[in-house]
Amino acid sequence: MNFQQLRIVRETVRRNFNLTEVANALYTAQSGVSKHIKDLEDELGVELFVRRGKRLLGLTEPGKELLPIVERILLDTQNIKRLGEQFAQKDKGHLAIATTHTQARYALPPVVTRFKEEFPKVHLELHQCGPKEIVSLLRSGQVDIGIATEALGEEDDLVSFPFYQWQHTLIVPEDHPLTRVQPLTLEAVAEYPIITYHEGFTGRTRIDAAFARAGITPDIVMSALDADVIKAYVELGHGVGIIAAMAFHPQRDAGLKLLDSKGLFEMNTTWISLRRGHYLRGYALRFIECCSPALTESRVRDAVFPKVSTQ
Repeated sequence: MNFQQLRIVRETVRRNFNLTEVANALYTAQSGVSKHIKDLEDELGVELFVRRGKRLLGLTEPGKELLPIVERILLDTQNIKRLGEQFAQKDKGHLAIATTHTQARYALPPVVTRFKEEFPKVHLELHQCGPKEIVSLLRSGQVDIGIATEALGEEDDLVSFPFYQWQHTLIVPEDHPLTRVQPLTLEAVAEYPIITYHEGFTGRTRIDAAFARAGITPDIVMSALDADVIKAYVELGHGVGIIAAMAFHPQRDAGLKLLDSKGLFEMNTTWISLRRGHYLRGYALRFIECCSPALTESRVRDAVFPKVSTQ
């Protein structure tokens, strides 16, 4: 048994049992992939994959039992490498963070600035993507930290901490009739076409829930992945915008007006998530602490590597 065999098992599942894609991902020949699988099965005395001819269709029961063990072994192998790097090069390395456009654009700039002042030799890589992809990147080990509002707080194999809370708000052109409505209500808002976030992004479910509770079906004429696009089309007069409050800047967004939307929408929580059992370098823990001072190194490590009781 060797690490390449274990990598092939993991990658075969990730690549939906397509051995050509597995070979390309691991920079090897497809015939070599097949041989490694057969050698491992012969050594274990069981078949790990369901087959139809030469095609792999899925995992057998032994294969399903083996997969989480393989994941743990390969994760700990990476942890050993990170541990060595931590003591050999404390202030130099690579930190990969997956987050949504809203967080990268509006919440993280001051955090990144503070972090880069402390760790100028750390290469910081920001992946901007949707919440589901963030979960996938965390699970695969391609990123160290995930930051988003949706999805992250619900996954058992991830450790999630609250980063900050925020609310949605309404933006309109400066001369829009809603600027004269006091107090602002969802009924009044629903009289106009609405532009807001795409489903599954930046708290969209809470926007939908607010209208549903009020028994209102809003006319959502456009949806986008980020607030900058929403603001552009609101400014053109295509509808009323519903965005994250931190995405509005009076100087930068001249021509638009932020309306008092207090009480219209529920609070949202943005989460910082890590893969359980994933060893983090000291500078990664410091980045998290820059996000929230309450997330100290000891608190985060204890959550990622919970102590096992011997009693």
